[in-house]
Amino acid sequence: MDAPRVAAAWERPPGSRHLRGLRYATLLLLCLSTELNYLDRQALSVLAQTIKQDLQITSLEYAHITGAFLLTYTVMYGVSGRLVDTFGARVSLAVFSCGWSAATLLHFLAGTPAQLAGCRALLGVFEPGNFPAGVRAIAEWFPMGERALAVGFFNGGTGVGAALAAPLVSAIALQWGWRSAFLVAGSLGLVWCAAWCIFYRSPRDLVGPGVDGLGLGAGDAGRTITPAAPPYRRLLAHRRAWVCIAVRALTDPVTYLFLFWVPLYLQQELGLSLASIGKYSWIPYLALAIGNVAGGWAPRRLLRLGWTLDRARKLTMAVATGLVAVSTLAITRAHGLAAAIAVISFSMFCQASWANTVLPVELLPNHWVGSVTGLAGLTGGIAGIISQQAIGWVVQHHSFTPVFVAAVPAFPLAYLVVHRFGGRLGEVEETPPVVARGPSRISS
Repeated sequence: MDAPRVAAAWERPPGSRHLRGLRYATLLLLCLSTELNYLDRQALSVLAQTIKQDLQITSLEYAHITGAFLLTYTVMYGVSGRLVDTFGARVSLAVFSCGWSAATLLHFLAGTPAQLAGCRALLGVFEPGNFPAGVRAIAEWFPMGERALAVGFFNGGTGVGAALAAPLVSAIALQWGWRSAFLVAGSLGLVWCAAWCIFYRSPRDLVGPGVDGLGLGAGDAGRTITPAAPPYRRLLAHRRAWVCIAVRALTDPVTYLFLFWVPLYLQQELGLSLASIGKYSWIPYLALAIGNVAGGWAPRRLLRLGWTLDRARKLTMAVATGLVAVSTLAITRAHGLAAAIAVISFSMFCQASWANTVLPVELLPNHWVGSVTGLAGLTGGIAGIISQQAIGWVVQHHSFTPVFVAAVPAFPLAYLVVHRFGGRLGEVEETPPVVARGPSRISS
């Protein structure tokens, strides 16, 4: 007689408590993937001054290197969103994570600015897929009222990964050289990929369509999700998709400014050494992680007080908008290390609490989320490529002050787009409002 087979976690009877446990285990895995995604990405930022000196790279060449990453990242953001909606979160994220981990390992071999740019370009091919896949998985597992907080935890991994990058990468580089830091970061990603392939399943694979045990209503994660990705022409015919795209185009350049240039700003403007970068530059990125969670926690708290999701989210976004503008401008007036770290950290906290990546799951059907997130990231990446070149030129010929001043209007403009054209957040329509053509009115 054959020995009894032990059922895997996803093969056990789909009780409510068991499924809720899997829901939060899934969120933990997604948060870890984002942490590793940004650890790999931020390793270059932490080591920027060291690598610039070793490979004799100018500030403008450094901008070209970050631009190479953003070029492929931008193109693949749009492609990866479609792949996620076609093949699902499980397969897509496994391929993407293995790819970006391998690209990180290749940084060890880079010996010229061109080779380093090639490694960054390859990294940009695979890294963007993390975000459409993660948002899609959250849309499947979480009900509408909890999605902002879930996406907040998921995106919080960006700040945690960037915060870990500063002490971890600098310590490894000081002990064994900057190339070894990329070996460690890439290896951790391969371990995560194996864990994802073993443990992740979508809720409909576990219990089938229409049976959830997760408190999911119609239109949420528990229902059957259309397997075919919608045509792009259909996506681009709808106003709400354009709201998501416009918001990312406005805010992503500011995000890239803080992610790619803050360590270099601290070294160039304040004279920090690599050891000091390891001690202090993690603080703003930790603030970024906390801000992501706060941007989901605050609306959820207001929901419990009887507010609508639309009102709660828009109030949170409005407060964050004003604070981002003020704190970003204050960076230009900060004198000394403590003041600079404080205002940069507060600005990054407020940017994260704005929660721009949550909008697709609050405005669009689940089977649109990956594609629209990808298109939005594509547009934001194009804006980021242009802004990175401008930042490199301005920093090399002037200073960081004009760069931070130029970033001030971005979030106020994005909030106006959401307020004017987004409609009511949290009220997902299976066929979102169509963009008016000619004199005709917008219809449902």
